[in-house]
Amino acid sequence: MIPRRILESASIKELYRFMIENRLSRKALFSIVSKRLYRNLVVENIDDRPRRVQELKHAYMMALFSGFDRAMTRGYVSRSVTERLLDTVLENIIVNEKRMGKSYDHNPLLLVVSPTGRCNIRCNGCYAAGDADDHPGLDFDIFDRIVTEKRELWDSHLTIVSGGEPFLWRDGKRDLLDLVERHPTEFFQAYTNGTLITNDCAKRMGELGNITPAISIEGFEEETDSRRGKGVYRKILEAFENLRRHGVPFGISVTPTSENWDTVTSDRFIDFCFDEQGAVYCWSFQYMPIGCNPDLNLMISPEDRLEMLRRTHHLIFDKKILFADFWNSGVVSYGCISAGRPGGHFYIDWNGDVTPCVFVPYAVDNIYSVYERGDDLNTLRETPFFRKIRAWQDGFGFKQPAEKVLNWFCPCPIRDHFGYLRRAALETKARPINKAAADALTDPDYQRIMIEYADKYAELSTPIWEEDFAESPVAKQSG
Repeated sequence: MIPRRILESASIKELYRFMIENRLSRKALFSIVSKRLYRNLVVENIDDRPRRVQELKHAYMMALFSGFDRAMTRGYVSRSVTERLLDTVLENIIVNEKRMGKSYDHNPLLLVVSPTGRCNIRCNGCYAAGDADDHPGLDFDIFDRIVTEKRELWDSHLTIVSGGEPFLWRDGKRDLLDLVERHPTEFFQAYTNGTLITNDCAKRMGELGNITPAISIEGFEEETDSRRGKGVYRKILEAFENLRRHGVPFGISVTPTSENWDTVTSDRFIDFCFDEQGAVYCWSFQYMPIGCNPDLNLMISPEDRLEMLRRTHHLIFDKKILFADFWNSGVVSYGCISAGRPGGHFYIDWNGDVTPCVFVPYAVDNIYSVYERGDDLNTLRETPFFRKIRAWQDGFGFKQPAEKVLNWFCPCPIRDHFGYLRRAALETKARPINKAAADALTDPDYQRIMIEYADKYAELSTPIWEEDFAESPVAKQSG
């Protein structure tokens, strides 16, 4: 029962706060949101997406709400977090419906920024491990300007922070949480190894309320310590405990490889992370052979990737757990979201280099140079390499009617269409940001393996797409 004083209040925010903080009314609120989402996504579907795609997108969004509901029920969400979620999510998304299945405007939704490439551990095959330990980090004022500018230019309120280890980043006495504090209407997600999330760090995050860490874990203790170093798994469990204690919702980030994919997608591991440890979401980034000493043998086979797809849908529909796979979940994002696509993003690294995403290591410019010229973030979106990628995205399905959308289970230019990505990078003279990226453009064996992999996965996944998702049979994809 909602008290009369709240019902009579003019504040929608106060009503939402009450409903979120009380489980029965929270269930009712989520039910209302679910119905509105379904109406906007599936029934109205103003952008003419395949119906099954819209139903899957709805299921993903409700899985996120379910994760938040579980965390709230267990007392793992602080009052500050609730306040910030009301500010950044409800007021910008639910009250203003433009992000609720309505047509994307022409702007990106977010940015991914890695302020430092430094890290206190060494993971085999890390995409960010190609730089020396003494490389510079982003200037605090530059990072601050980036966040401010994207909000002013794009009405964007979400910043993804990666690395390196973002909690190692310092510019003088200022660090990541100082930046988070400067932007209370921004919501930050930080990909972190978790080893630096002390009790004091978690306490401050809980007080700020507008940051959620996604902690990298490779499975249980054996798998995690094997890739990340002895003792890391135990430190991750301590980080989980600190975050629960201070009401900071957190997720996990997994890197499925040929060696651990079966573990990180198993019910046993997911139940441990979500039911026992209190995770709210999981981001899965299948191993990409880029960065320092790329190992093609660590790539998941096409057959295993298809089984991962099946397991992902099991987690979403049967267990109501948000397990989002950077490639297998490309259907939900309407394909590739890189290169500044509407509703998408691009990436800025610790040197200021700007690339389409963290897994496409070819730079189009440098943010320091952009600002020295008097340009802004929008200038970067108009670079030739970005425009070529967006043209490919549009033709593959993003700007196509439902019956002409191609197989979004193969959404990625570099992983699933390497031939096109390579040609685009060479034609536009995009600059490799490290030696491994340069070698990938000239090594015939690397190119052959990547293209053969993509062709095999397309062969396996296209029948599923055509039978279950396509509005009508589609022509064989090209690229």
